[in-house]
Amino acid sequence: MLLAMSTVVMVVPSSAAQAAAVPRPDHVVIVVLENKRYDSVVGDRRTPWVSALAARSANLTRFYAETHPSQPNYLALFSGSTQGVTDNKCPHELGDRVNLARQLIDAGHSFAGYSEDLPRTGWRGCGSGGYVRRHNPWVNFSNVPAAANRPYTAFPSDFSRLPTLSFVIPNLCHDMHDCPKAQGDAWLKREFAGYVAWARKHNSLFILTFDEDNKTGGNRIATIVAGAGVRPGAYATRVDHYDLLRTVQQMYGLRPAGWATRRAGLPAIWAPRG
Repeated sequence: MLLAMSTVVMVVPSSAAQAAAVPRPDHVVIVVLENKRYDSVVGDRRTPWVSALAARSANLTRFYAETHPSQPNYLALFSGSTQGVTDNKCPHELGDRVNLARQLIDAGHSFAGYSEDLPRTGWRGCGSGGYVRRHNPWVNFSNVPAAANRPYTAFPSDFSRLPTLSFVIPNLCHDMHDCPKAQGDAWLKREFAGYVAWARKHNSLFILTFDEDNKTGGNRIATIVAGAGVRPGAYATRVDHYDLLRTVQQMYGLRPAGWATRRAGLPAIWAPRG
């Protein structure tokens, strides 16, 4: 039985007004899953936790990835550009180009990427167990410290110790790439239900997104924003990874990067302040 999802069509304000309304969370955790179209996870009986999260959070119902295959989409979200990458090959060495991690660090904030099955901090190999470098964009940039490239086992149980912004990259099973969706959904519930509840009370956000669809849905993917100051509802404004990046950059006063300069950011999903 599918979960009922009400649709609330929101009007996108101007870029300037939107920027003024964007909060500054103490912590943001972004989890990226793999290769599922929107309607195969939101409202699907095999993904009850994701569906329930969408129903009580900001559910971006017209969120789209940029391209196929996987790797360019991760780069788009992280740096505002696919960086000319059109494949899933490894390695790609992208030097000191602009990226979100470097921007955060330069502005006095902190960043870490937590990858499941990464053998050790700073490891730059192409794959190990269920880890693949193509899903880890920050390792390709020489200006991101090796110490920011961490195994998921280093994700703190005390959430107040999280960096300003974190990415979590599950392994090829838990990201729904190689294993059933139900298994990925159960892993998400086990690993992040506690953080989502904590975030709502501690000025923090949880963002769940996908890299791309399975090539049958026009590249429409599920993206959900949960946490403090988020106004629950289904938002039908068309947005993409560049809009998400633009909003994160707005949160911390960072200059928009690459194609994010041409986006307005996410719609007005924030509850009124005061």
